[in-house]
Order: sequence, then C-alpha cells, then structure tokens
Amino acid sequence: MNALHVDNLHVEADGKEIIHGLSLTVCPGEIHGIMGPNGSGKSTLVNALLGHPSFVITKGSVVVDGVDVTRMSPEKRARHGLFLSLQHVPEIPGVTVANFLRAALAAQTGKEIRPIEFYKALEEKMKIFSIDPSFASRYLNVGFSGGEKKKIEILQMSLLLPRYAILDEIDSGLDVDALKVVSRGINQFHTKKNAVLLITHYNRILEYVTPDKIHVMSHGIIAETGDKTLAEHIEEKGYTAYV
Repeated sequence: MNALHVDNLHVEADGKEIIHGLSLTVCPGEIHGIMGPNGSGKSTLVNALLGHPSFVITKGSVVVDGVDVTRMSPEKRARHGLFLSLQHVPEIPGVTVANFLRAALAAQTGKEIRPIEFYKALEEKMKIFSIDPSFASRYLNVGFSGGEKKKIEILQMSLLLPRYAILDEIDSGLDVDALKVVSRGINQFHTKKNAVLLITHYNRILEYVTPDKIHVMSHGIIAETGDKTLAEHIEEKGYTAYV
C-alpha cells in the first residue's frame, strides 16, 4: 500500500517517553492536519519521523510506500519521499539560497543538475511565491523575516517534490499576505500523487488549505480524529477537553 504508515510509535527524548503508541496513515492525495496544545508531542512526532537523533524511536515503525525507514538516516528517509519544513529554520551564513537548493536537489535525486536548467526553474518558482530574485544570492535565512523563511521552505518543497511533505507550524509568525502565499504554494504542490501533513495550533491556515482529516494530539497520542469541522470546533472551544 502506498502511504506514510506510522504504527504504534513510541518516542523518547532525554530518556523520557513523549510519544506513547501513536498510529497514523496518510495516503497520497490527502491533506492531514495535526493540532494540539503546547507540549502535546507534535514537534517530537515530526522530528522522529525524519530521524532527528535527539528523538529515539523505541518501539513501532515508520513505513513509506511499503519501505520500513524506522532505522534509516534522515537523508535516506528524504530519498524515500519524506520532507520536513522545520518550525524554526536555521540560518546558514556563507551558503546562498541557490547553492543550498541546488545541493539539496542533487542529494535527493542523486543527479547533478545543469546550472542553466536549475536557475531557470528556480527563477520561475520564486516568481510564483512572490520571492525577490535577489534572495537567490543571499545567505540562507540570514536576516530573513519569519515570512521570508517560510516562503523559502515552500520554495524548497516545490523544487524537491517529495511524496510526503510534513510542515511543522509553517503558519507561525506569518501575516495575512505571507500566509496566503504559503497556502497557495501548498495547494499548488499538492496532487493525487503526494500528501501533506500540516502541524498547526490554529484553524487559520485551514481556511486556505482544506484538510481531509484533522487529528488532535494530547499527551503523546492522537486523542481524536475528524474532518475540518473538528478544527473549527477547537478554534471556538480551545483544547480544554484534551488537556
């Protein structure tokens, strides 16, 4: 079965179990939202899915399109189709946006891309996401605003074209205009051949990106699953019932 399949996942950080037997299946063509209060385990989950060494999977499995990636390195997981947009993206002085993206694309595909072809594709994508072409020659995320950093994450996703894009609070710190640009990028990326897993605190981005399912996390498990109306209910009532 082609899907991102998380089965009975247990995750520890600093010797303490944070995720307690979580199961989740995301199929190509779907958009899933994961919501939950601070401390519910959302960021622990996404970091564990991509193989961050500080988050140790002690039990359960992560399977991508039938391939068990539970013990694979982050780069191998990426080659199998996983992509993570970080909540707090790092600044990398000395590495330009263009060089970083070209290296990431080469690492994922295993092929060197001719500079002329790459820069043409990059320029087209930057125009779509309202990113000034001068950003291509700037150092990655150095001096960028929160909205600019998130646009670069969406730009990276649109170039790499992963099967399963996991976006950790891609909407945090965005003004209305930046939120619309990021949402448009997600919608343009999403097809029947890929899937999006949106981690968010709020219903705001879900007004522009329509989810097929909403999952509420609490205390390291999925406490409830529903459709978009569940997100609207949380927006109105808060997370009191899950804390």
